[in-house]
Amino acid sequence: MVDFLAENNLCGQAVLRIVSRGNAIIAELLRLSEFIPTVFRLRDKNDQQKYGDIICDFSYFKGPEYYEGKLEAKPELQDLDEEFRENNIEILTRFYLAFESQLMCYQYLDDLHEGVYIQQTLETVIINEDGKQLLCEALYLYGVMLTVIDQKIEGEVRERMLVSYYRYSAARSSADSNLDDICKLLRSTGYSSQPGAKRPPGYPESYFQRVPVSQTFVSMVIGRLRSDDIYNQVSAYPLPEHRSTALANQASMLYVCLYFTPSILQTQQAKMREIVDKYFPDNWVISIYMGITVNLVEAWEPYKAAKTALNYTLDTANIKEQACRYAEGMEILKPKVQQLLKEGFLREEIILDNIPKLLNCLRDCNVAIRWLMLHTAESAYDVNNKRLRQIKDQVMTDSKYKPRMLFQLLLDTAQFEFTLKEMFKQMLLEKQIKWESYKKEGSERMTELAEVFSGVKPLTRVEKNENLQAWFREISKQIESLNYEDSTAAGRKTVQLIQALVEVQEFHQLESNLQVCQFLADTRKFLHQMIRTINIKEEVLITMQIVGDLSYAWQIIDSFTSIMQESIRVNPSMVTKLRATFLKLASALDLPLLRINQANSPDLLSVSQFYSGELVAYVRKVLQIIPDSMFTSLAKIIKLQIHDITEVPTRLDKDKLKDYSQLVPRYEVAKLTHAISIFTEGILMMKTTLVGIIKVDPKQLLEDGIRKELVRRVAYALHKGLIFNPKAKASELMPKLKEMAATMDGFYRSFEYIQDYVSIYGLKIWQEEVSRIINYNVEQECNSFLRTKIQDWQSVYQSTHIPIPKFPSVDESATFIGRLCREVLRITDPKATCFMDQLNTWYDLKSHQEVTSNRLFSEIQDTLGTFGLNGLDRLLCFMIVKELQNFLTVLQRSILRDKAVVEVFKGMMTAANPVQGIVANASKVYANATAKTQKIWGGYLEAIMKVGQMQILRQQIAHELNYSCKFDSKHLAAALDNINKSLLADIEAHYQDPSLPYPKEDTLLYEITAYLEAAGVHNPLNKIYITTKRLPYFPIVNFLFVIAQLPKLQYTKNIGMTCRKPADPVDWPPLVLGLLTLLKQFHSRYTEQFLALIGQFIRSIMEQCTSQKIPDMPSDVVGALMLLEDYVKYTKLPRKVAEAHVPSFIFDEFRTVL
Repeated sequence: MVDFLAENNLCGQAVLRIVSRGNAIIAELLRLSEFIPTVFRLRDKNDQQKYGDIICDFSYFKGPEYYEGKLEAKPELQDLDEEFRENNIEILTRFYLAFESQLMCYQYLDDLHEGVYIQQTLETVIINEDGKQLLCEALYLYGVMLTVIDQKIEGEVRERMLVSYYRYSAARSSADSNLDDICKLLRSTGYSSQPGAKRPPGYPESYFQRVPVSQTFVSMVIGRLRSDDIYNQVSAYPLPEHRSTALANQASMLYVCLYFTPSILQTQQAKMREIVDKYFPDNWVISIYMGITVNLVEAWEPYKAAKTALNYTLDTANIKEQACRYAEGMEILKPKVQQLLKEGFLREEIILDNIPKLLNCLRDCNVAIRWLMLHTAESAYDVNNKRLRQIKDQVMTDSKYKPRMLFQLLLDTAQFEFTLKEMFKQMLLEKQIKWESYKKEGSERMTELAEVFSGVKPLTRVEKNENLQAWFREISKQIESLNYEDSTAAGRKTVQLIQALVEVQEFHQLESNLQVCQFLADTRKFLHQMIRTINIKEEVLITMQIVGDLSYAWQIIDSFTSIMQESIRVNPSMVTKLRATFLKLASALDLPLLRINQANSPDLLSVSQFYSGELVAYVRKVLQIIPDSMFTSLAKIIKLQIHDITEVPTRLDKDKLKDYSQLVPRYEVAKLTHAISIFTEGILMMKTTLVGIIKVDPKQLLEDGIRKELVRRVAYALHKGLIFNPKAKASELMPKLKEMAATMDGFYRSFEYIQDYVSIYGLKIWQEEVSRIINYNVEQECNSFLRTKIQDWQSVYQSTHIPIPKFPSVDESATFIGRLCREVLRITDPKATCFMDQLNTWYDLKSHQEVTSNRLFSEIQDTLGTFGLNGLDRLLCFMIVKELQNFLTVLQRSILRDKAVVEVFKGMMTAANPVQGIVANASKVYANATAKTQKIWGGYLEAIMKVGQMQILRQQIAHELNYSCKFDSKHLAAALDNINKSLLADIEAHYQDPSLPYPKEDTLLYEITAYLEAAGVHNPLNKIYITTKRLPYFPIVNFLFVIAQLPKLQYTKNIGMTCRKPADPVDWPPLVLGLLTLLKQFHSRYTEQFLALIGQFIRSIMEQCTSQKIPDMPSDVVGALMLLEDYVKYTKLPRKVAEAHVPSFIFDEFRTVL
């Protein structure tokens, strides 16, 4: 019959694919459970208020029209729903596909039943050894999948995600969608994994019954699991007291499968008694899959038959017996393993002579570790359950449980196992070569002896003896004829040859000749070595692999983390011992990967990457204590360097030398530095190790650890240091920035100091990580302005190995960069301050005291570096965009829909037509128009000034960036300037002559813009922030707005345009820049029309003044002319742009006023 797992056996391949897929689905579920969007949990009050109407559970299906109607009634809800869909559809689809895979191929059982696989039925498959294993695994994995889903993804969350997916995807419209089946299978069970939560009645059997599995199949699987040793594990554990450990894997499979037929657990006492006697006579805490532990006392509490059967195991005397047995075992095993681990003890001959003894020692250690780890695990006992507490206390007392001792035994066992495995692998590799060399040596010795007895060889006092000569020749041939391939026959023959050599020595009185005796003894020794070598078999390695399984501790091991870290802190070289423990834990990967590998499944890479990644993350977590301890010492070093040690001047009087020596603090610094280098040495002693499929390089591990600790500390310092009190009388901004700059300088100096002692590129790491922290925080802050948010797992700045911590927000800002930006905006608010362009300074409107100046940006540069200023600039861009969008919405929805106001605009257009002419009765016309539209200008002014204020800040930031770039990186500044000019020249040349090439848009222009902005080589006023449509009356609206504001301002010779009354504040620079920015977003003809209207206003009022013989130039005209002057200044356009609308003699007269 064809091998069941052969590639041409369709039946075997089909069930193998199911089992392989099952393992892959569990890995995907575990992976996804880390990425559940928190909003689906609806735990936060804000989330409930914001998303309560758009996230529904299965109650949605009772009346979808009602829910959709509620959304359609409110446009803001529709907007939110659309935004939510864009942000979450990708992750929802991934979850849905994982859920859909649950409806696994139970088609296979129907196919078996209906005879699709020729000559194969359920009965024939379950008789076959591989078939039996795979069918049992298929049912077991289905149960595990359901358990994992319920433990890791709560029922309510599943329902909300499925409803959201149903609403947002096209799945509901397709006829072959499995959505109905998935919803039936995964509806909430009422189970909660929260500690202290009560178990729902009839759980999990009612949940498992949602799966349509044939009862015949289930009973056959349970029958096999009850009676057979389906994996032949007992051969690896010959001792009867190890039987429950040998069958532990099968026991966990049986535990899961029993829930598919709960009647056995409830009523069939005989079967349950048999199961408990075979699998659980001495254990009640089991690991069902990759470290998911279950306590049978709690799990079987509701089932009468199961509970009764388990009572014998839970008898106080039995618990005491088991606990004492393992306590005694620990006492014996610990010194035994430590003896075996002594340097030079495990030699090749000792291993070859004592294979069974060494394997027994390994078995005893692993069985003891397994029982103690599982039965003392915190996670296995519910603290609210009195009976469980009593059992746990008894186990702890009777086993004299000490976590450190158990951990030490685990450490030693892992080291012993690793050493033994490595030596055995080496011996297996060299087995044939050594065997052949021993055979050759033995054969040659016999040939030489034969020659000695020929009488020809001059060996002292040996007479010729032809019989012995012939006999030794024969023995030489016999040794030569031994065949390596046929090890059994060769072994038997070797024993006979040894016997013959002993006898020949006795019967022929050869003892008298020492040299002959020596030759015979050497040959016997070589023959003995051949027997030993032939006994090196791969079965020993397989047994070691089975016995050394640590998959049950995949999660429990975390409870030993603090012990591991403490050991490393005390003795950094402990890392080398831990390496063996991590490798032992990596053997747990064999469990899920075996079938995936056998099936040649493409899932192999993703599953092995997931579990290897989990393990490497754990290794990083344990070893993080090294960077943590380093930074603690580093903080002390910095404190000593800053406060205690005075810097030695370049010139020094001899008699003062002693004062500057400061031996005690310098000794302290040296001591701390030495401690840091010892820590580093500890981690670097760990060799490069393959953990699963991920290569762990200790140097990289150390660097990542240092980066992680640096990121954690710097991010925390920035979060805590940049919290401002808006109600403080004097702004806290400058003092806090100075304080923060000192903190950052401390970090920087300490890093610079330490880099040589730990062999890392300190400056490179510092710049990379600080820029990552700032850019990530800017990205998170900008998310509040984006419709499609950038999630953590999509962010280029976030990393799983070196995560940037997220802190809860303390005000409307999400991060420190938002708080800093809003504080800067608050203190430079145009309603309360006045900006002096010539001095780059803000003054308080009422007290006329300086509020802040461009020194503020130098301070931010000192604190957050170029990245901080750049990030602030980006954030201001987003704020400008939001402000302009809101402004245009108000303009379109309110102002342009107000009929009375629109009539005023129409009248004004008629009066101003033609724009080259002069408005008759100008003062009255303009005054009328502004009076009728007075009510709309409040919000308009606020929006324009906000945009202007942010543009001033952007200009200041660009100036600071450009200034520091020219100082700190003059070559970069010059190169950027040149490339910018040459690109602009190319573009201008192309527009003048289209046959000339245009610079490639796709990459170069885009990349160079980022560099130019970082170096401050750009003009924020020339940016297009939003896309706009044509708007009616737009130039008129802006013109009326300007002339409505002019009476609030006055011209002062020393300082230019200022506010008349502090009670009605208008600040000129933000007003002008805000207006310029707004006009820049539209077609240039609007700006032309606006300037023409301003020109007409100046001409008309001047004409009226001349006719009325008013000698002074009206203040409104001065203001309008100042606007034109500033327009030319800020846009860097030629003067003729302004002079096209206003005669030059008016400008000349205006200059006399100035």
